[in-house]
Formats: sequence, C-alpha cells, structure tokens
Amino acid sequence: MDYRQMKTEELDSNIPVGRGMIKWAPFATMPEQFENVQNIIDSQDKITRPVLTDDRVDLLNRKMSYAMNHKLPVKIEYFYDGYRYTVDVEIIKIDQWSEMLIGRYLDSLETFFIPFMDILEISLL
Repeated sequence: MDYRQMKTEELDSNIPVGRGMIKWAPFATMPEQFENVQNIIDSQDKITRPVLTDDRVDLLNRKMSYAMNHKLPVKIEYFYDGYRYTVDVEIIKIDQWSEMLIGRYLDSLETFFIPFMDILEISLL
C-alpha cells in the first residue's frame, strides 16, 4: 500500500527512529571533501554581476545626489560576491575619487561603504 495516498489518521504514529546520523559517520573522515562539496553547492546559487545601462547609471547617480542633499534615508540594493543584498542607509558622502558611496546604517552609527559599480537599485524610504 502506498503511504502517500493514505489518510493521516490511518498512518502508524509509532515509527521507529532508526540510527539517525550514525549511518553517516564513516563519511565524516574527510572534512576537506565536505568543505569542497559545500563550496560547490554554495557557488551554484551565485549570479553574475548585472550590467547596467548608461541611463540606469545616470538615474542612480541622480537618486544618490538627491538623497544625500536632502538627508533622506534610502534602501540600496547592491551586488557582492555573487549575491544581491539590500541595506537601509542614510547617504553621508558620495566620493567621486574612490567611486564609493559612504553611508550610515539607519539603526546604528556604523559607517557603510559601497562601490558605485556594485549598486543595482536605490529607492527612497
């Protein structure tokens, strides 16, 4: 009988626990292998850096300047190491020389640095 098609009430609630993780103990003798396999699994979730058009970059620059001049909090979506992240900051300075946006987290006084090339989206809060 197929247990997937049985009603919940008909299933036996006294299922033996089994050996649990003991059966996997022999595979734990090579931790480097586990680390490499985990790195491969993690790298499958990574994305390539999105390419922004000139119009999009211009729009982001205008939003940055507006938010900094009016001291408005913003939500910044940025790219780092194959992943997209989102952070809520107040823009303190736009450093053209180092091409960095310098901001402060809204919930603390900690400073935050984001390279211009990593910024994907800016929205006012």
